[in-house]
Amino acid sequence: MYLQYYGFSRKPFELVPKLDALFLGETHKEGLAVLKYGVISDKGFLLLTGGVGTGKTTLINCLAANLEITENLCIISNPNLNVAEFYYYFAAKIGMEFDDNKAKFLLLFSEFLKKCRKAQEKVLLIIDEAHILPIELLEEIRLLANLGAEHPGSLSIFLVGQPELLERLAEDRFLPLRQRIALRFHLEPLSRKDTLQYILFRLNAAGAQQGALFTEKAVNDIHLAAKGNPRVINILCDHALLTGYSRNVLKIDRNIIRECVEQQQLPGDEGFYSLPKKKRFWQRGLFWLLLVILCLEGVGVWLAFRFGLIDGILQFVKNLLNKG
Repeated sequence: MYLQYYGFSRKPFELVPKLDALFLGETHKEGLAVLKYGVISDKGFLLLTGGVGTGKTTLINCLAANLEITENLCIISNPNLNVAEFYYYFAAKIGMEFDDNKAKFLLLFSEFLKKCRKAQEKVLLIIDEAHILPIELLEEIRLLANLGAEHPGSLSIFLVGQPELLERLAEDRFLPLRQRIALRFHLEPLSRKDTLQYILFRLNAAGAQQGALFTEKAVNDIHLAAKGNPRVINILCDHALLTGYSRNVLKIDRNIIRECVEQQQLPGDEGFYSLPKKKRFWQRGLFWLLLVILCLEGVGVWLAFRFGLIDGILQFVKNLLNKG
């Protein structure tokens, strides 16, 4: 609706960005470097964690594009599968077959890894939303990791999920799997600086024709309300542009952002969509009045000491007490 009004060629704040609209903040750049190093250096088993909407899926898609891996790549976005479904999907993605015989598949897969190693190729298995992996699948992943260790450099496995994944892996029964993890990285939210750059980048990628569409205070409130979470930033910015369009406003200010924040608030938002309340005028006035009083009292005490008035006052009080 607002595309033509603001001069966009496409929606600037889509939740799933195209690769040419992919912004990497400092934490994402660091995470991408760590993951690329893990694959290139044959670390085998890697772990990527981050909160909801921090860009984990975006990062692994960027990784796959950077490594230019098209064959032998399997990304499982919904790991809530049984063992047979898991092996069937995995086999299909790497050009193998699974006929419900797991032992047979593992033997064939071991031979497949051997050939990959000789050809200097890799199999890359990425499991997104790994925090909801069934326990039995975690055991199967351990078996695959063991096979990969027999043919170094042929298999990389990524577990990608929310921080709850760390709690699951901390259980004693997952110690063998945990010991296989060679590298781990946790995605942090965007900083305020990155939030500003992120918004400008997405606007420019969408063909924004005019200058800054969001005021500095508006960006600051977006960052505070979203806690630096890219997904929430997208939602707020999209809502704000729609609101601005409906009111014929070319520049989004903090009043529009605060209104959008209030409208987006829902139970269970994990602290998102909230801003510090503005201090009332009388509260600010009272603060400054008290500060002035304290300063005057401090100056009075200093003057009393400076000119010897304190000694005179103390002597006067002492004389009164003696007379009493």
